[in-house]
Amino acid sequence: MALRETMKDPYAVLGVSKSASEGEIKSAYRKLAKELHPDVNPDDSIVEQRFKEVTAAYTLLSDKEKRGQFDRGEINADGSPVRGFARGGFGGGYSGGFRGGFDEDEAEDFFGDIFGRRRGRTRTVRMRGKDVNYTISVSFEDAVRGGKRRLKLYDGSSVDVDIPAGTENGQALRLKGKGMPGMGGGAPGDALVDLQVEPHKHFERDGKDIFLQLPITLAEAVLGAKITVPTIHGSVAVKVPEGANTGTSLRLTGKGVKPTKGAAGDQYVQLKVMLPDKPDADLRAFVKKWSQDYDYDVRKRLGLDG
Repeated sequence: MALRETMKDPYAVLGVSKSASEGEIKSAYRKLAKELHPDVNPDDSIVEQRFKEVTAAYTLLSDKEKRGQFDRGEINADGSPVRGFARGGFGGGYSGGFRGGFDEDEAEDFFGDIFGRRRGRTRTVRMRGKDVNYTISVSFEDAVRGGKRRLKLYDGSSVDVDIPAGTENGQALRLKGKGMPGMGGGAPGDALVDLQVEPHKHFERDGKDIFLQLPITLAEAVLGAKITVPTIHGSVAVKVPEGANTGTSLRLTGKGVKPTKGAAGDQYVQLKVMLPDKPDADLRAFVKKWSQDYDYDVRKRLGLDG
């Protein structure tokens, strides 16, 4: 005889008692369907199966006639007839007991194990809510200095996310309790936020250090000069030494990334000597005369003179 031990109790699936009202059943279903919907959980076969079970349970219990048949033991949880059921009980011979050697107390314990009930009590399964993953873009400046970004959650609500100073690309933040709601009184899941740092037009970063290529004029390179250099924390005055060349690096201590914990990084300014777009006649004449006495080979020492 095929009993209902292979079926999942629809009341247990929805997390409601057998005496639950239609409204309670509908409310439980809506909550679970929202949490388990495939659109919210793409490519998750386990959650998809749970969604199907919840939907099937609600389909049965929302139909008064089928719910009554299930409660009387006439149909299984999937709506199929119970094999061996006849008017008056199982096998046509039910008279207060169960066939197969069960007395009433044993039968109650037997079916209690199957359906999660013990003598009229419903056993509620506590389950922590599912974590939800998000990705947000963070500007280079906010990643270095810290900032805030507003994140829209799956349920339509919004939360302000604190971006810590020193955030690195790909770093993840955990927002406690901002994931899917739990089941049976279980704790909600968390929101896991992946931070993608946008590149900057001029600055580059390596750990806590920041790098900047800075063009300087021919006169500044030859004679030296005091110039203004941008940093992520504001502009500073810097002295270019006489005879500076392309590739000369100046170190600005403490002007790199300043994390919430630990020492700050530095900013390195790499100089790049730039000629005028169109050298005028005077410059051309001067260089021509100067090179006759002071010309030099910049490729020979590198083995690039052919």
